[in-house]
Amino acid sequence: MTTAVAAGSSKLHFRETVCRGQSCGQASWVSGVTFKGCPQKGLSGYLFGISFLVLSESSYEFDATATTMSSWVSKVLQIQRRNFPQSSINDNWKPLRAVSASYLKDGSVKYFDFAVIGSGVAGLRYALEVAKHGSVAVITKAEPHESNTNYAQGGVSAVLCPLDSVESHMRDTIIAGAYLCDEETVRAWVPFRRKFGRKGEKYGVSGNQVVCTEGPDRIRELIAMGASFDHGEDGNLHLAREGGHSHHRIVHAADMTGREIERALLEAVVNDPNIFMFEHHFAIDLLTSQDGSDAVCHGVDTLNTETQEVVRFIAKVILLASGGAGHIYPTTTNPLTSLFGELQTPVDEFAVATGDGIAMAHRAQAVISNMEFVQFHPTALADEGLPITPAKTRENAFLITEAVRGDGGILYNLSMERFMPLYDERAELAPRDVVARSIDDQLKKRNEKYVLLDISHKPREKILSHFPNIAAECLKYGLDITRQPIPVVPAAHYMCGGVRAGLQGETNVRGLYVAGEVACTGLHGANRLASNSLLEALVFARRAVQPSIDHMSNSTLDLSASNWWAEPVVPTSLGSNIMNDVLSGTRKVRKELQSIMWKYVGIVRSTRRLKTAEQRIAELEAKWEQYLFQQGWEPTMVGLEACEMRNLFCCAKLVVSSALARHESRGLHYTIDFPHLVESKRLPTVIFPCSPVNGTWSSRQLHNQHIH
Repeated sequence: MTTAVAAGSSKLHFRETVCRGQSCGQASWVSGVTFKGCPQKGLSGYLFGISFLVLSESSYEFDATATTMSSWVSKVLQIQRRNFPQSSINDNWKPLRAVSASYLKDGSVKYFDFAVIGSGVAGLRYALEVAKHGSVAVITKAEPHESNTNYAQGGVSAVLCPLDSVESHMRDTIIAGAYLCDEETVRAWVPFRRKFGRKGEKYGVSGNQVVCTEGPDRIRELIAMGASFDHGEDGNLHLAREGGHSHHRIVHAADMTGREIERALLEAVVNDPNIFMFEHHFAIDLLTSQDGSDAVCHGVDTLNTETQEVVRFIAKVILLASGGAGHIYPTTTNPLTSLFGELQTPVDEFAVATGDGIAMAHRAQAVISNMEFVQFHPTALADEGLPITPAKTRENAFLITEAVRGDGGILYNLSMERFMPLYDERAELAPRDVVARSIDDQLKKRNEKYVLLDISHKPREKILSHFPNIAAECLKYGLDITRQPIPVVPAAHYMCGGVRAGLQGETNVRGLYVAGEVACTGLHGANRLASNSLLEALVFARRAVQPSIDHMSNSTLDLSASNWWAEPVVPTSLGSNIMNDVLSGTRKVRKELQSIMWKYVGIVRSTRRLKTAEQRIAELEAKWEQYLFQQGWEPTMVGLEACEMRNLFCCAKLVVSSALARHESRGLHYTIDFPHLVESKRLPTVIFPCSPVNGTWSSRQLHNQHIH
């Protein structure tokens, strides 16, 4: 892949650069270029430092004057729709007929006004609001509570203390994000902020303002729904402090905040007659059509993992809130869940965060952004250092919340030497990317497998009241955190990149909105500030409501729409022996992919290692697909493990391609070949969709796109 960049922020004219093939090669940086005559199989380049893949062969030329990511993306999408070649449009195509309530067909097709993919905080909060205006399907891969939200320990950051300020929260977010946070996202909070301005003065700050300003109201809404947070002796909310924050502003429920928020939201959802919950429905692919140059989303195909039946959902509006892709790495804080047999005993485990939403959106022509920024949480429980070693290595690492360091926890190497002051003046309260790299450096220099996090110098009662869940988990393995330090290692935790979203959660695919970890709103920049994830999910889920209602009100639903796409096939015809072989082979491939990602695309990177990862992933994917098809598998066939593997490959390639395109070290992306920040490269990475022709199975939708 050839990469070009136009430096600076003045008016630019882009002319020409060419790339052939699908793999990323050595990137070159060219100033003041325009693109013309792009080959369909994947021109790549940097517009405002934005890496992209162009969908069309058409020539185009435009001025780029936008100063923020959000406005730039909007401008590019307008240009794309105006200048890309039009698909043949059916002049006789008529609007879809209106259906105000859900039409639940007994068979494999279900109709709703809104379909929500994911049951974390973003999906549930959105569902509760749009349910006031229509029928809602909440589609969840496992049990409704099995989401990253449920495992979030620390809390929700919000400015609720008189000594704190929105400006301070914004500043902390931008610093943690290595100054890559989207300024437009910040400015969008301005209207909410006017009443605090001098004589109604409008603040023109930067992109985080939406989240930081609207955060307190989102907290109050949760409390009104019944969420219970910790209070201090004065009766006010107890506000904790975490790494990267300059003030105490973390609202929490001990060290189980996500679980409490999920409980309150699920309780409200269960009591809402307009919301229908579909458990154990794995989302396979979005159902899209092409209307001129616009991609339009009409629903989603799912696999009921309990009955092994394909269920198709047709909806006027789809919200993608399916979480991240932590399981592209071997060790992650993202959850696993179990499949249960007839006697309600676990018969198998599968991962929740396998990048399903990001991969589906990419295949559906959505723009993807900032995938190189994978956050490794600095402190996950290390099995090797526990007094009682776990019976088997856990694929989902147990998180030791940031709040432990915020409450005074100190990091030591195994010689009990405190090391964080050697790396950063903020010591243990430095942002996560800094702490994770520091721990990684200690482990490599000293050839050790873990470091120690010690909170035992604090009063026992305080430790147990603030961190009861952590204390109980450690005690299972003979570790008393009130007396002993906790062995910790970094683990994959959060995707700061994802499906590019506007200020209302909108995407470039009409009818498709995103919120939560699957989205890239620009808030997190190159590194997420602790406890900003639940906040962002709440704010953007709420912001997506009104445009979704407007879109729903102006849309109609055609009951024949389900016939536009061929239905995926469950591979029962292959027989149990072949399916067992496919399952076993796929699990081995998953572990190999995870090993490649950890070894070559981890906390510290290099161009050589990234290129090695790119090559090995391509070879592994080709080998796996060849194996599948030799076994009789067909491209339209679906199974949970195979489709998850398909999504993992897709997300892994997006991460590697994005990392190769960034020739600097910023936030979570650190490369020894470009170890410094480069101001001219302080720009987001964007991957536009490219033609799926001759692509791998992971890059193609199972069905042909419907053309109007």
